[in-house]
Amino acid sequence: MPSELRLKRRVQFYETDAAGIVHFSWYFRYMEEAEHALWRASGMSISQPEAGIGWPRIAASCEFHRPLRFEDEFEIWIRVAAITEKTIRYECVMSKGDVKIATGSVTAVCVSKRQEPMKSTPIPPEIAARFQAPAGADAERK
Repeated sequence: MPSELRLKRRVQFYETDAAGIVHFSWYFRYMEEAEHALWRASGMSISQPEAGIGWPRIAASCEFHRPLRFEDEFEIWIRVAAITEKTIRYECVMSKGDVKIATGSVTAVCVSKRQEPMKSTPIPPEIAARFQAPAGADAERK
């Protein structure tokens, strides 16, 4: 099963700010778009209402190295960096050719949506089995 994915994309006009560059908030959307594509590539959807679970973010970061502009074609590389009993952490690199544009990280926690308030819950084994963290990351699994 895939533990990483490369997604090619083009900057849309509405993603740019008054300076003509991609607004910083879009980089978080790009990472999430790549995450959803990774789930689809593994044969699942991150939104499975019948499962009764959700994946809110508990941490997200992004470092900007170079700007992107309207019509730029770029690639988002995402990988599962770590899996614990209840969380999945992704790392992303966005690049245009050989030029690194941004790097980021997102951590999502598995929660049960069948109770109020939502509470973290172990990742179902059938989901955890679809993703593999890199060697050495198993030490993070608790």
